[in-house]
Amino acid sequence: MNLKEKYDVVVIGAGVGGLTAGAMLGKAGFSVCVLEKEPHEGGYLAGYSKKKFRFDTAIHWLNQCAPGGWVHRTFQGIGNDHPQPVSQVNIRRYKGESFDYLLTNNPDQFRDQLIAEYPHEKEGIIRFFKAAKKIGHSFHIANQVFRTGESMNLWEKIKSLKTNIQFVLPFIPYISYKGEEGIKKGLNKFFKDERIHKIFSGDTEVLSCMVPIGWAYYNDYQSPPIGGGQVITEWLKYVNLYYKNDVYFNCAVQRINLEGNKCTSVSFRRGHTDYEVKCNHVIATCDVETLYQKMLPPSAVPEKLKQKINVAELYSSSVTVSVALDCPAEDLGFSDELVHICSEHVARMDHISGDPKLTEISVLAPSVRDKSVAPEGKGIITFYMPAYMDYKNEWATTKDEHGNYIRNEAYEKLKAEIGEVLIDRVAARMSPNLRQHILFYDIATPVTHWRYTGNKNGTIMGAKPGKENMMGKVAHYQTPVSNLLLGGHWAELGGGVPIAVKAGANAALLIMRKEKPAAFRTLADYMDGKIDLAEFKASPNFKPYDNSWVPEPTEAQRAEQRRNERGE
Repeated sequence: MNLKEKYDVVVIGAGVGGLTAGAMLGKAGFSVCVLEKEPHEGGYLAGYSKKKFRFDTAIHWLNQCAPGGWVHRTFQGIGNDHPQPVSQVNIRRYKGESFDYLLTNNPDQFRDQLIAEYPHEKEGIIRFFKAAKKIGHSFHIANQVFRTGESMNLWEKIKSLKTNIQFVLPFIPYISYKGEEGIKKGLNKFFKDERIHKIFSGDTEVLSCMVPIGWAYYNDYQSPPIGGGQVITEWLKYVNLYYKNDVYFNCAVQRINLEGNKCTSVSFRRGHTDYEVKCNHVIATCDVETLYQKMLPPSAVPEKLKQKINVAELYSSSVTVSVALDCPAEDLGFSDELVHICSEHVARMDHISGDPKLTEISVLAPSVRDKSVAPEGKGIITFYMPAYMDYKNEWATTKDEHGNYIRNEAYEKLKAEIGEVLIDRVAARMSPNLRQHILFYDIATPVTHWRYTGNKNGTIMGAKPGKENMMGKVAHYQTPVSNLLLGGHWAELGGGVPIAVKAGANAALLIMRKEKPAAFRTLADYMDGKIDLAEFKASPNFKPYDNSWVPEPTEAQRAEQRRNERGE
């Protein structure tokens, strides 16, 4: 390692949030060191390759990545060579024992199909889709508020409050309809025919029935770029290195050292060697509970805040089964949309129970969308189910003296059993000959997700939006330590690539506000839409970038290149 004596900023974590923050700070002329505990960048987007197949570890779909979305705007501000997600036409398939409906980027087709099949519910179906479209419009409005309120002056906060109120209003009539009885009551406001209710068997609140349709109205579903989601963080790492940021892997942060209420350095371990790096600011994109409980002195964070975070409602983790096929996935009946397999004969809450025999399963065939992820003539399918760390005595693991999960034979057996159940269920519902075409498959559990991300209970995204988390102010950028910011999923409620990008960009913005006010004003105006991309890039407050990134070809692409060279 060739550590500098001191950096302007140390970033903990080389996922989307950390690398976005690093790229923006490097562009603004800060010296940056990014520390990642894994041997590669990516976080939840890390992905992996095996036997010439490339598997994504997290992405079902993307939002805000098309022109106009804040991910696209942020990446454009960094460089024009960023990976380009592909807008989806076929989005979501609702598949039960007695129904099969496809939601596309023209939701009125779905609406009209329901009206044709249930003409006695026509008026309610129309109202339901209108309400969903209003909710989609709210998300469209929300694109205008990209900046965190922690970076705004009073007048800016007042203006953003108006937009936030516009955003919230369409949700209010439906926000209380949750759970078995609540969702029934909420859907009954539109249609009472139980057969329509069953289409949404896998949903546990009325809003989760509406939001996918609302997003579809505004064409806000994208598939990962060619090469899979991992190319996003590959590009961001390249930009960080272009700006001479130091990016180091296999670096497990042990402690953030304070003088008074300011952090002065970060201590980490790489291999068997301990290091300490001095800095003026730290952006932490790691698990916030680990940050507050283990990396800081006990007195640095009020116990009340620690308790709020401890009881915060989090997204579930998942079991992910990544399957390599000896034939194209299309040959087995799979298409490019995300399929939600549910059962009409179990309780609604069973679909999120974590029981593999009952839970909803999401099925995706990435190789239908992107031929570069599988060898010629072969394919990939991936299954996801919601899962929780407390399942079967924490997945039959034991713990060491530090509280780390220890995998054993019982864990491996349980993991394999669940994989077999999910394969059987997908085969029965979608592709009877599936097993005959499986080359191999890998299974990730909440323990796997915890190992690679460090997130509490292996949660896939962090804290969920909701009244309790909002009232408890669980999400925040500024920590009780004056120069320590959050910059990943824990800085905002919600999850996915959009939230990580938003958090990383805003954490960088907050540091610029303190250290480089002119750069802060330029970036803030760009984020607010007050200046366009050309004006932002022409600013002397930010260094130019030469758009020189070239993605590494996948194994499948290299094989095709070799065939072309041989004239085959």
